[in-house]
Amino acid sequence: MPEISGSTGRTPETHVIDFRAAEQLLNARDPRGAVKLLDGVIAAHPENTAARLLRARAFFAAAQLRPAELEFTIVLEREPDNAFAHFALARTYERQGRDEQAVRHFRLAAALDPNPQYRRAARFDA
Repeated sequence: MPEISGSTGRTPETHVIDFRAAEQLLNARDPRGAVKLLDGVIAAHPENTAARLLRARAFFAAAQLRPAELEFTIVLEREPDNAFAHFALARTYERQGRDEQAVRHFRLAAALDPNPQYRRAARFDA
């Protein structure tokens, strides 16, 4: 019999289903729906970095920049070499008009991964 999480009656399998559904909602441009699903996943599994990264992306897509910043920061505390998280945090800072912090994270992303998009954003030539 599957293990039940708390009083919600949710199983680990249900959380995986919610995570996958949240990915689909985000791809379908429903970031708020994705956040709602991910809230439960993260409440049950706060250590799940993939869920936090997906929720950060959903917050960003919903223009909820402070929660996005917080989630990207948590991801980077756990995975400081995550180039995508640095890039996405930089975009979050950029949208908030915090250009100095944005450039720092764009450059970290480009240093970690030579992705052309990261390198362009890093503005090493400027």
